[in-house]
Amino acid sequence: MGDVLLITGGSRGIGAATARRAAAAGYRLAINYRSDQRATDELVAEIRRQGGVAAPFQADVGDESQIVRMFDAVIDEFGSIGALVNSAGIDGGGGAVAEFDAQALTDLMAVNVIGTMLCCREAVRRMSTKRGGAGGSIVNVSSMAATIGGRPERSHYAASKAAVDAFTVGLAKEVATEGIRVNAVRPGVTLTDMTDTVRSNPDVRAAVSATIAMNRVAEADEIAAPILWLLSSEASFVSGCRLDASGGGFIIGAN
Repeated sequence: MGDVLLITGGSRGIGAATARRAAAAGYRLAINYRSDQRATDELVAEIRRQGGVAAPFQADVGDESQIVRMFDAVIDEFGSIGALVNSAGIDGGGGAVAEFDAQALTDLMAVNVIGTMLCCREAVRRMSTKRGGAGGSIVNVSSMAATIGGRPERSHYAASKAAVDAFTVGLAKEVATEGIRVNAVRPGVTLTDMTDTVRSNPDVRAAVSATIAMNRVAEADEIAAPILWLLSSEASFVSGCRLDASGGGFIIGAN
């Protein structure tokens, strides 16, 4: 059987698309969710019907004790972990800086930044060849927002993803001789539950698409594909990379 892959936020969106691709590639899947058990159970059942191996693991990645419990449960279920995708994240809602709420910022950073860091910590403890592990690969889901400060009233979200970018590079250097590769994928606007307004409102979708070079937004599977490549042995000399899956990047105005 293939490596065990833990996907945080794996029940929907980019996480679920990654799970489907990973199952087809032979990974054994540990699919994390916070609250949507129904969606997770449906995804696990779908993967199993197609001959894959998958199990659900509930945990709020904004809570350290739940992260540790989740990793221990994955090891109890599968015996090892060889890959991690940190896909769990929240957008923090919209808001101008003058209207920031401290608790909302704390919640945002707890999930997007600290949660990602702690999941990486737990993965490194189990993967590192210096700790008796067999090595592994980590992919953090960042955002193109990190490169431009975010769209209007989303600077807090952009800041959280910029932190993920910096951490990814630093961790990659730290564990480079321990058999672990660490990379990030930076999606452009992608059709998921987090961007439901873009998905459901044609006018909003058209306006957002006009700011992207390809003049369209991404499907979740288009982000899952580069994630799987970075996890794979084909990317064996790639670490500390921040791969932009951005449709050509942001543009201003129209020709």
